[in-house]
Amino acid sequence: MTEKEVRESLLEAFVIKSTVKQNVYDNTMQTFNLLKKVLKQLEENYLSKIKNDVPSAVLPEFKERGAFEAEFKIGGDLLIFSMHSNVFEFDDKHPVWNTDYLKEDPLRSYCGTINIYNFLADSFKYNRVNDLGYLVARIFINKEKHFFVEGKRQTEEVVKDFAQDTISPGILRQIVETAIQYCIEFDLLVPLYDQVKIATVDQMNQKMSFSKMITGKRLGFGFKTDDV
Repeated sequence: MTEKEVRESLLEAFVIKSTVKQNVYDNTMQTFNLLKKVLKQLEENYLSKIKNDVPSAVLPEFKERGAFEAEFKIGGDLLIFSMHSNVFEFDDKHPVWNTDYLKEDPLRSYCGTINIYNFLADSFKYNRVNDLGYLVARIFINKEKHFFVEGKRQTEEVVKDFAQDTISPGILRQIVETAIQYCIEFDLLVPLYDQVKIATVDQMNQKMSFSKMITGKRLGFGFKTDDV
C-alpha cells in the first residue's frame, strides 16, 4: 500500500468512526431527553395517587439539573440520572462481544451511557460533601438506538437482547421504576462500631454546623453487583 493509500485509508476510518460516535451521542441525548419526560410523568402519576395527608418531605419530586443531569427524589432517597458526554467502547472481555449482533458489525459496540446513582436526599440538603452514593444502573445506547442495562435487578427484568431491544418510553419507565424499587428497599444501615469510634475535631465542628460526618447506605459494608 502506498503512502497516499495509507493516508486515505486512515482518513476514511476516521470519518466512519467519528460519524458513528456522533450518531451515538445524538441517540443518547435523545434518550436522555425522553427519560426526563418519563421522570416528569412519573412524578405526576405518583402525586395523583398519593393522599393529601402525606408529609410534603416524602412526596416525589423531579428536577432538571442541566443538559446532562436530572434528579428524582422520593422520600429519603435521591436518584441522580447522569448522561456522559463521551462515547465509549467495551473492553475486549465484556460479554457483549460474544453476541452475533456485534460480530456482524463491531461499530455497534460504541455506546453512550446514562448512569443512575442513589444518594440520601439529606446528603444534598445539608451539603454533606463526603457522603457516599451508589451506581444502581447504567443504560448503554448505540448507533441504532439499541440498548441494554447493567444494574441492580435490571438484567432479568428488562434486558432481553441487545440486537432486538430499542429505547421507548415504556422501557425507560420500567428501568426507572426498577431502580426506584431497589433504592427504597436498600436501607440505611448503622456503620460498624470500629469504623466510627474515633472522630476528629474538624469532623465534630462540621457535624455541629452542617451534619457532615460521612454517611452512606452501606458505609463499612461491601456493595457488590449482586447486593439485594
